[in-house]
Amino acid sequence: MVEAGMDTSVSVSPCDACDVVTVPTRQGLEAVDILRRGAGEGVGSVIHDDGCDTLGFLVPPGTAAAWDVPGSTCTETDGRGLSIVPAPEPPVEGSDWLLPPGEADLATDPAVLRAALGEAARLIRAADSCR
Repeated sequence: MVEAGMDTSVSVSPCDACDVVTVPTRQGLEAVDILRRGAGEGVGSVIHDDGCDTLGFLVPPGTAAAWDVPGSTCTETDGRGLSIVPAPEPPVEGSDWLLPPGEADLATDPAVLRAALGEAARLIRAADSCR
């Protein structure tokens, strides 16, 4: 299936070379809540970077090639410095797992994450406009 120029047929199988979608912490936490409340598709492993105030969602390899969600970036890791095994140490100094591998699906489906990030952005805009 192709949605907004993105091939969403990528498998969400275990990988040591997952891509990482990085978003501001506030939007990422909203998206995690949305994904955890949703029926069916779950949220994969998520890492929090305290120094940069960001969340990183692990997504299947190949996602970065077509990722175009405003306010986020998707980085190919090709396994560089990222080893995914159950309950690993955080792969980056100054970070910690919000949802570690073993407690969540390994990777989040990119189409599901795209929808959750969009909903999170709308909720944040609505909340901020009420101030």
